[in-house]
Amino acid sequence: MSANDAETERIRRIYDRRAAMARSSGGNANLRWLCGQAEGETLEIGIGRGRTLPFYPPGLRLTGIDLSGAALEAARRRAADLGVNATLRQGDATALPYPDDHFDTVVFSFVLCTIPDDRGAVAEAVRVLRAGGRLLLVEHVRSPNRAVRTIERLLEPITLRLQADHLLREPLDHVLAEGLELETLERSWFGVVERLVARKPEADEMAEAV
Repeated sequence: MSANDAETERIRRIYDRRAAMARSSGGNANLRWLCGQAEGETLEIGIGRGRTLPFYPPGLRLTGIDLSGAALEAARRRAADLGVNATLRQGDATALPYPDDHFDTVVFSFVLCTIPDDRGAVAEAVRVLRAGGRLLLVEHVRSPNRAVRTIERLLEPITLRLQADHLLREPLDHVLAEGLELETLERSWFGVVERLVARKPEADEMAEAV
């Protein structure tokens, strides 16, 4: 078993345990902002217990994938209670079981901090995103504020051990490396919380760039 496989299995166990605990839908303003922009065929990577489900527009064609089977069971119950029609499937963010150019929107909600290979997860999201489609994310990230970043660095060994939670990641780097066009970038809480919207260029735009 590779180091990434072992870490993925550890994270699965953490989220299986979390699925048994009641959790509030904290950060509703961020989730409302995030999900409200989804359009067309939409994939949420790391949908967990489905706390985003109340915030998606009615009639959206929603697919959710998550590493934890226990979390997905909770998400299915929540979807049934809300009357939300969503296809929920267990799987790995770095090996999505979907063809290229399949979704109009791909969503990440506070999940890239725990995926062992966050760069690979963003690359997979871009692969399954159609040309002209958008990647939406809200994540906690490495703060540009030096004092806050120092606190994050001190806390990260604890959060990694207890929750597999990285505090010093910056998804923006991966999004730009994949060639997406940044449309929106907002930061709050001393730069710790990041909202991002990026578009996958059309084929002719990509050809011109080359």
